[in-house]
This record gives sequence, C-alpha cells and structure tokens, in this order.
Amino acid sequence: MGNRIYVGNLPYTFRDSDMEQAFSQFGTVNSVKVMMDRDTGRSKGFGFVEMSSDAEAEAAIRGMNGQEYGGRGLVVNEARPMEQRAPRTGGGGFGGGGGYGGGGRRSY
Repeated sequence: MGNRIYVGNLPYTFRDSDMEQAFSQFGTVNSVKVMMDRDTGRSKGFGFVEMSSDAEAEAAIRGMNGQEYGGRGLVVNEARPMEQRAPRTGGGGFGGGGGYGGGGRRSY
C-alpha cells in the first residue's frame, strides 16, 4: 500500500487546512490537496492526502472512512493512479452544405 490517500464526498466548503487538521491525528501529513473548481472557487468534493508512512496512511483510512464532516460521510481509500482515458475524437457537429440555394447573391 502507498501512503497517498484519496478522500471523496468532501463538503464543498472544505479547504486544504481543514483536511490537514482532520488527518493530522493519524500521523505526519506530508501534503494535502483539495481539488477546487477554477470557475466557482469552491471544492469539487474530493482531494488527496499524503501521509509520511504506509502505516499512518492505513490508520487514517480506517479512522476517517465513513466519518461525517459537514453532513457528508467521507469516502477514504488508497489513491490509485489516474486511469488512461480514451482519446477524444472529433465527431459531432454538422456536415457542410445542404440547405436551400448555394450561397452568395448572384447578379443577373
């Protein structure tokens, strides 16, 4: 197991400092990142915590998973690498042409 933890179902008011405070009871917190929406400036509802050891990370997962913060039950587990997404293809849109007539005004 790694020492990096995924934390989901966070209250939208949660900040890095709140998460660090919550997880510090289980050991040394090396880093914390609550993912923020760049448009609204509020939490996206998930983040990551890195503890200083695997044992501390396991204790934090056991201790925090299901705990309620701001009326929401946290989902806490080992962080996994982001899965590769299929590349986006163009698609969509409309074909060219069609319609009535073919364009600009003609002089007769």
